[in-house]
Amino acid sequence: MKKAIVVGSGIAGLASSIRLAHKGYKVSVYEKNDTYGGKLGYFKKDGFRFDTGPSLFTMPQYFEDLFFDVGYNFSDFVTYEKLPSSCKYFFDDYTKFVFYQDKEKLKKELNSVFKSDEKNVLDYLVKSEELYENSGALFIENSLHKLKTFFSFKALKSLPYLINVENSKSLHAKNKKYLNSEKLIQIFDRYATYNGSSPYKTPGMMSMIPHLEQNIGTFFPKGGMRSLVDALYQLALKLKVDFNFNSEVNSFNVENSSISSIVVNDVPVKADLFISNMDVALTYKKLLKDNKTFKSETAKERTSSGVVFYWGINKVFEDLDLHNIFFSSDYHHEFNQIFEQDEFPEDPTIYVNITCKHELIDAPEGKENWFVMVNVPSSFNYSNEEIELLKNRVLIKLSKLLKVELSPLILTEEILHPKKIKNNTNAYLGALYGTASNSVISAFNRHSNFSTRYKNLYFVGGTVHPGGGIPLCLNSAKIVVDSL
Repeated sequence: MKKAIVVGSGIAGLASSIRLAHKGYKVSVYEKNDTYGGKLGYFKKDGFRFDTGPSLFTMPQYFEDLFFDVGYNFSDFVTYEKLPSSCKYFFDDYTKFVFYQDKEKLKKELNSVFKSDEKNVLDYLVKSEELYENSGALFIENSLHKLKTFFSFKALKSLPYLINVENSKSLHAKNKKYLNSEKLIQIFDRYATYNGSSPYKTPGMMSMIPHLEQNIGTFFPKGGMRSLVDALYQLALKLKVDFNFNSEVNSFNVENSSISSIVVNDVPVKADLFISNMDVALTYKKLLKDNKTFKSETAKERTSSGVVFYWGINKVFEDLDLHNIFFSSDYHHEFNQIFEQDEFPEDPTIYVNITCKHELIDAPEGKENWFVMVNVPSSFNYSNEEIELLKNRVLIKLSKLLKVELSPLILTEEILHPKKIKNNTNAYLGALYGTASNSVISAFNRHSNFSTRYKNLYFVGGTVHPGGGIPLCLNSAKIVVDSL
């Protein structure tokens, strides 16, 4: 039986181990932390439960496909529900907008808040689906670094969308073309942040993302986001995957253009196949000791990072939903500060996720568990004073828009910042998704899922093709294992 080693047990590492085990490999996973899941962690404090990382659940079919492919049913591991709305939006002038999933409710909401744009939004969502079905799916589900991907009927079908001028201009420019309201443009610009990029730089191809969230739907898994990696871990155990926690891989040993073994605690462990779920730049630096390729990878622009405040709140806010966005009054200036000036935004857009809206046990009665996130530049050396200043900006903005002094309501707090993200998950500079998608060629510039130098080394996760986010990480694992 051939042996495979997976470095890292983030969602892509778990999915890779499952698919490899089903192919007949004897799989061992090595994880430097004391548990699996990478960014999809959780913790409990003072009666509150918090998911630590990604909080949006879309494209459940990719989980269903993974479980089906190896002979199991996802529904036997996770129960999930479709949400009535994807997000509630708040603007500085106190305008509120609920992005309902039901088309009739959405029409009424659009007519109530943005009368001039009802038809434009519905047409936009149709075009978003068309773009995804005819172009996006091909590249999300296949390698961009193998010629056979481009010599197919699907590739030929996608060509008109790839060469379309409006898809090569910025997402913001495309949104301005199809939408009249500045507030709606801002809502649709926000989809650039789903992979840590700027709507003023990322290409219009990103306009396919609303299809995934609005047409297919937004969902909530019972038990919170952590239940998704719990399910993957339990499935991996059923397939006899061996997990080694508190086992940081120090290096790869190379023989004859192949990886022969990993080194863990000065002990070599041999295998036939190696998959790294670690940040690809740090894989080269730490494991391959290849500073040249490391410098080449890190010369590429990084995605944004984030500061997350986990707050136990001593109040129930009836006006808030599971997903809430409080927009900056000057979106362009905010992204300019993040990507051009490399500084915290003065007026940040704030995302608030409250899982106890659907999972009541996540907070004591009469209280709420808030996951409060702000996009910041990817850098890990922020001072405590800078984090405190950002926190005050967040509190001032939320207190204004919610019409309540928020600070006295905070019963408990934990803070996640780029330095912790870097240390906890081996993310270079704390960037959440590796290289940014701030150019037309960014998808092709992202590192491939295989090594061109070492024939038995592969890469999965958010820092390689097809990119960041749970669905894309699952696809990176499928692309690798299907190619074996």
